[in-house]
Formats: sequence, C-alpha cells, structure tokens
Amino acid sequence: MEPQVQNSQSRFAMDTTFEIHYTISELARQWRLGRETVRLLLKDEPGVLKIRMGARKSLTRYSVPESVARRVHTRLFNAGR
Repeated sequence: MEPQVQNSQSRFAMDTTFEIHYTISELARQWRLGRETVRLLLKDEPGVLKIRMGARKSLTRYSVPESVARRVHTRLFNAGR
C-alpha cells in the first residue's frame, strides 16, 4: 500500500495555525472598504475563525488567516479580468 501524499497546496490551505491572522478592521483599512462590508464578505468564508465573546452575536470576533484574506482579495479585486 502506497503512503497517501497530500500536495503542499492543499495541506497549506488546511493548516492556518501559524499564519498571520487579520481582524476585520485591519482588512477593511488595507482594502479601503467599510468594516461591515468586509465582515459580510468574510463571515461565511471557509477558514475564518469566529470567536464568540458572549451570548450575543454582536460580540463575535473574526480572525482571518492570511491565505483566506489573499483568496478573497484575489476573487474580489480580479473578478473583472
């Protein structure tokens, strides 16, 4: 039986533990978009960490790995090309 080998790209995409993580505010500032716009773009994106700070949804913090931010940015800002 041959060992199962994952390609480096799929392994990288799955393991975001040691990547730089961004907040919604940081990405909004970098992308020059409103925080709510960025939150709506990222809230259901695979790989985004959602940290609830209580019972209310308004206290949810988002932590966005760099690879996810790059994927979304590329999809959004290169869509017309």
